[in-house]
Amino acid sequence: MAEDLYSALGVSRSADQKEIRRAYREKARKFHPDVNKTPGAEETFKRISEAHDVLSDPETRAQYDRFGENFRQYAAADAARSSEQPRRSGGTRYTWSGGGAQSVNWEDLFGGGFGGFGRGADHTAELEITVEEAYRGGRRTVQVASPYGGAQEYTIDIPAGAVDGQRLRISGAGGAGADEQDGDLLVTLRVKGSKRYRLSGADIETDLPISPWEAALGADVSVPTPGGPVTVHVPPGSSTGRRLRLRGQGMPRRGQPGDLYARVKVVVPRTLSKKEKELFEQLRDESSFDARRGS
Repeated sequence: MAEDLYSALGVSRSADQKEIRRAYREKARKFHPDVNKTPGAEETFKRISEAHDVLSDPETRAQYDRFGENFRQYAAADAARSSEQPRRSGGTRYTWSGGGAQSVNWEDLFGGGFGGFGRGADHTAELEITVEEAYRGGRRTVQVASPYGGAQEYTIDIPAGAVDGQRLRISGAGGAGADEQDGDLLVTLRVKGSKRYRLSGADIETDLPISPWEAALGADVSVPTPGGPVTVHVPPGSSTGRRLRLRGQGMPRRGQPGDLYARVKVVVPRTLSKKEKELFEQLRDESSFDARRGS
């Protein structure tokens, strides 16, 4: 039978989070395989790392306290029997970039080798956001999963005008370090385009459907933008593909905001009333325009 996780850390079942973290740091410094070469040290290190990951998360700790060593299987079965209490609400799950003793060396974990036992390692994750979220900014809740099944929930403040590849830092959400000097969680934003908006640097492009008579005669039409609808003038004789520039309606930027480009898309009615058909036939008979001339 595997050693109880509380016993692995040398703490009581009533230990608070500070006691658990302190015990983990002390034992990690003692049993990390880069420091301790005695047989069994690596397995001990893995066990105390698992204990820390499970017991440092209130949810997985509660499941462990209730179900014991096989808490993941029992918790999953219990959740399947009842839909009243979902495991997590909202958010997106990401996996931390560290690993067990095989992939995390001493300096990565504690930041300083034998002399300092300083700052913990930084962890990384990616968060996919929409163009609208990047434009307006706002808050998103994410879950960061550990290798042992635990998860920690964080709230991320997305700045208005966020760009693809931008990194946000959550202090203290990375790997455990000595003397409370934990590493950070670095979240890389990935801005995803949509059917409505396409992003090119600070500029946004969107399609603008217009009718044949608006294209021929010109019109003032409303264009949806991430900041709200804006009226644009469609010049007479506009064809599909023409780009209309709305200055300053792109992504917010310090100094000079981007522009929004509305790409004209002439849309023909799928069905015509009798009167509409007569008018189009009259236009055909009266007009000398040849759409394929010079193509």
